[in-house]
Amino acid sequence: MQISIQRIDSTLPLPEYHTKGAVGFDLVTRETTTIAPGAIGLVPGNVIVQVPAGYALLIFPRSSLPRKKALICPHSLGVIDGDYHGPKDEIFVQVKNISDAPVTVERGERIAQGLFVKVETAQWVEVESHGAETRGGFGSTGTH
Repeated sequence: MQISIQRIDSTLPLPEYHTKGAVGFDLVTRETTTIAPGAIGLVPGNVIVQVPAGYALLIFPRSSLPRKKALICPHSLGVIDGDYHGPKDEIFVQVKNISDAPVTVERGERIAQGLFVKVETAQWVEVESHGAETRGGFGSTGTH
């Protein structure tokens, strides 16, 4: 699949798949960013990506992010839509510092990865009921 991509800073590398079997590519941070204790910050990912029709680009934290940097993504993952590719639509990674000290993400670090997934747009068909069988509501399939 060929993807149109624009780097904000062309001295940094394009996103890369770091192993032959990798399904996600690593994003490289564009500038050094410090996140205060307990704060939420935005780390610039240096790219604007035109997501192809019928796909979404999902942005996930790298699995080592909490352990190595004490950062988590408070929204779990980011969704990049196909129409998010204008001149100001750089991909940012939203992170929360869960430590008691400032955390610095250095320029060129890899803290997130992207994954293209096929998607479809739902065509809603409204009904009066889905039938008589129910599961019992939220959390009804078991207990602790």
